[in-house]
Amino acid sequence: MNPSALEGLIEALRCLPGVGPKSAQRMAYHLLQRDRKGALRLSESLQHAVQTIRHCQRCNTFAENDVCARCASPKRDPGVLCVVETPVDMNMVEQTQAYQGLYYVLMGRISPLDGVGPRELGLDRFLARARDGVVREVILATNYTNEGEATAHYIAAMLEPQGLAVTRIARGVPVGGELEYVDAGTLAQALRERRNCQA
Repeated sequence: MNPSALEGLIEALRCLPGVGPKSAQRMAYHLLQRDRKGALRLSESLQHAVQTIRHCQRCNTFAENDVCARCASPKRDPGVLCVVETPVDMNMVEQTQAYQGLYYVLMGRISPLDGVGPRELGLDRFLARARDGVVREVILATNYTNEGEATAHYIAAMLEPQGLAVTRIARGVPVGGELEYVDAGTLAQALRERRNCQA
């Protein structure tokens, strides 16, 4: 027996991260009871996004054109490529206003437990991008999780024979952080990655 329209809506909303059965039910009732125009707008926006958004051919992020505006910008340094796990991570790096190179978005990370390996990430496509003859440095900005570390290590090993400079973002005490509130692991890493004060 097919589920009712309401059950179908609740089940569809459950595909969102962090949305369980109760939250999905609340959302469905809210949209139907208080915001039917919003529900229609949401439906149309989702349909439009799914039909028009694809992956940028150069950096793999989401884009409406074959090449995203960031990759097409003549103001970016094409010789530096920052590797991130997700478009959200890319946006965070952009918000620093400290980076003017280009990106490559993996759309995930190596995670054997989840069945995600180098092939699933399309690392052959990334390697072709890194070896385009223009890139001179690859910055590994994957997360400092076990999976992110494994991904960075794998990519670094893959790039080693290519003659490219490969760097990893540093980690340590956050700006404005007080040592008494910093966890021991972060503080230990900050000590290991200390730099010269004259630099």
